[in-house]
Amino acid sequence: MDEIKNKVGFICDMDGVIYHGSRVLDGVTDFINWMIENNKKFVFLTNSAERTPHELSMKLERMGLEVTPDHFYTSAMATAEFLNNQKPGCTAYVIGEAALTKALYDRQIYMNDVNPDYVVVGETRTYSFERIEKAIELVLKGAKLIGTNPDITGPTEKGIMPATGALIAPIEIATGKKAYFVGKPNPLMLRHGLKTLGCHSADIAFIGDRMDTDIIAGIESNIDTVLVLSGVTSMEDIDNFPYRPKYIIGGVGDIVK
Repeated sequence: MDEIKNKVGFICDMDGVIYHGSRVLDGVTDFINWMIENNKKFVFLTNSAERTPHELSMKLERMGLEVTPDHFYTSAMATAEFLNNQKPGCTAYVIGEAALTKALYDRQIYMNDVNPDYVVVGETRTYSFERIEKAIELVLKGAKLIGTNPDITGPTEKGIMPATGALIAPIEIATGKKAYFVGKPNPLMLRHGLKTLGCHSADIAFIGDRMDTDIIAGIESNIDTVLVLSGVTSMEDIDNFPYRPKYIIGGVGDIVK
């Protein structure tokens, strides 16, 4: 545990690491207070595209945690940045929540349901057959299919729920087109985290709860990985993968016990 504590900074996942839905996980308050008191650099990376950094800050505040918006980077922001770099001034048809639309607007990527350059899909609770039909039509006309993240499921206080990977699958199947996913394990997310912290990869630990997105992203970015068992992964699941995290702990609270 001392090796983890001695890191200069931390990149942390959120769902399954900090909270499940609206329930903060055990030991999280102590961990965040410890990082602040010890002047640790930290950024939260989340594959969820449902909330803006300000909304995430407010969500943690309701849980009793004081974290300013500049400590958050979402897959919606990463997707907007990626599309802006690929084709400045492009347009998109979006299946997702307001935070995704806002991130795109912030990069001057505007909505278009006639002949968009991209069809972009993120987590949403307004998923409908009509919107799937429209997305399929536009992709078949030539729009490129983009997913904010590849997660098939995500943890909530109600249990495991479908995430972007599951929502985009019908469009992929119907069109025969594979989506490009911007969120973890795509190294674009972790590169931004390192840039935000201004640290060398050797000085950082990446904390996550998913082997298929968090841990592989850390390994491929040459960052020490810490798997927490407070999310979707159990000890029994680890042997199903051909790679392993450097550290395995019950939850982030274990770091400061």
